[in-house]
Amino acid sequence: MPQNKLMTNKNPNLNTQNTLQNSSGERIQKVLAQSGFGSRREIEKAIVDERVLVNNKIAKVGQSITPSDKISLNGKPIFLSNSNNLPRVLIYHKPEGEIVSENDPEGRTNVFQNLPRIKNGKWISIGRLDFNTSGLLIFTSNGELANKMMHPKYEVDREYSVRILGEVSEEQIKKFTKGIDLDDGTAKFESISFEGGEGANKWYRVVLKEGRNREVRRMFGHFNLTVSRLIRVRFGIVILPSHIKRGMHTELTQAEVSRLLQKHGMNPNDFNKPQLSNQKKRNRRV
Repeated sequence: MPQNKLMTNKNPNLNTQNTLQNSSGERIQKVLAQSGFGSRREIEKAIVDERVLVNNKIAKVGQSITPSDKISLNGKPIFLSNSNNLPRVLIYHKPEGEIVSENDPEGRTNVFQNLPRIKNGKWISIGRLDFNTSGLLIFTSNGELANKMMHPKYEVDREYSVRILGEVSEEQIKKFTKGIDLDDGTAKFESISFEGGEGANKWYRVVLKEGRNREVRRMFGHFNLTVSRLIRVRFGIVILPSHIKRGMHTELTQAEVSRLLQKHGMNPNDFNKPQLSNQKKRNRRV
């Protein structure tokens, strides 16, 4: 089973305040992402789907906007804050049986139902976990941070504890770390190690640098090995802490958020740090 703790160890982004005050304007997807309305990729998709309007006209990807522009997203007016506070970051222990989407035709329970409400924006999921996978999910109010952590080009480590029916041979381990061919391209583990187990069930710890759909399950399935449990225990420098039980969440302190920003090439000094009275001292998680 996974060991539980909390956190380990480009140019600075323009802050939202500077973006809004720049009379020449800034790209719309950048401004909306910095303001917490989604990751850059999510905003770009919304624009392509014609769900973003600027001054009652359909927005274009890369379009510049200024503070005087009226913007709506999904038919609702949005207001861009000048506060430019330090991003908020939540750690959530996702149980099996929840989806990482706010819109599900089947009406299943989603992870966002368990999160606190956020003003003037929304929680952005940094990566996803499928319906039957549990473990670490990270949410932030800042789209730029989300993009830097989950975009494939940044190659941020994801670590999983995997229980399989059967045992991985030494030859299969070599193939896992060299790369195997899946339907959507080559995939490989940066590392794979045996963690123990009894009978037919064996636990392994694997690390990979991307998050394609059901990638870990498909990689083991390549060798006809069935994954019976899959738990994400680390994403980058953020580790799932032992005291956060399934369905629970905790918010990173300002110091932890600052370390996370620095790790991903963002300058914490570009943000305001409001006085908070409810952040308790905790074991270091980042």
